Amino acid sequence: MVKLAIVGRLSDGLCLAKGPSSLNEEHENFSFYKRQGEFILGEISRGALPPSKMTIRADHHCFNYMVENGIAFITLCDSSYPRKLAFHYLQDLQKEFENFDSSLIKKVTRPYCFVKFDGVIGNIRKQYIDTRTQANLSKLNANRKQDLDIATENLSEIIERWRYSEILERPSTSTSQAVSPIWCSPRLEVIAMKWTPITVTIFVVTVVLWATIIHADDNFIILN
Repeated sequence: MVKLAIVGRLSDGLCLAKGPSSLNEEHENFSFYKRQGEFILGEISRGALPPSKMTIRADHHCFNYMVENGIAFITLCDSSYPRKLAFHYLQDLQKEFENFDSSLIKKVTRPYCFVKFDGVIGNIRKQYIDTRTQANLSKLNANRKQDLDIATENLSEIIERWRYSEILERPSTSTSQAVSPIWCSPRLEVIAMKWTPITVTIFVVTVVLWATIIHADDNFIILN
């Protein structure tokens, strides 16, 4: 089932519309998946994800997105929902979005304020709830031999990559935090933070073993 849709502007990563959802907005899962969708939009906006099409696996769900003319169309579906149908849904959203005046879209300054498109999202979503309708079966059967050439990645890997980039970028983007005078480089500092505790542990163990051997030798000499 198509559970959530987000339409966002890539120039600044602003969410324009989200439409109705199959998830109750009072439920914690709605906020959780909505934040994940917003995070994906942000990653596309900053160039960390392909500016074309992609499927992102998240537990038992999948985020599918496509980008056209600087606008990202993102949808959350069950992992069992046909990916081909999900992208047909996104294409229909994109076609309807083109009917709106682009100058009007540029004037939106607050998240989810392009409410005129919320109703459009809801109407199109209804057409894709049941995958067994004749229209949807026709879309699934069309070009069956043609596989979707779309990259797939796990959301956990994207988040891990984002965290690592945050560590590297923090010293260079912060005016109050200088680069470590010891390591002289953010990358060297990350490496040092990882390997220094291991090196210290090996050194301590070596010293203890060496002291034990010396002490044993001294006892042996005294006894003799």
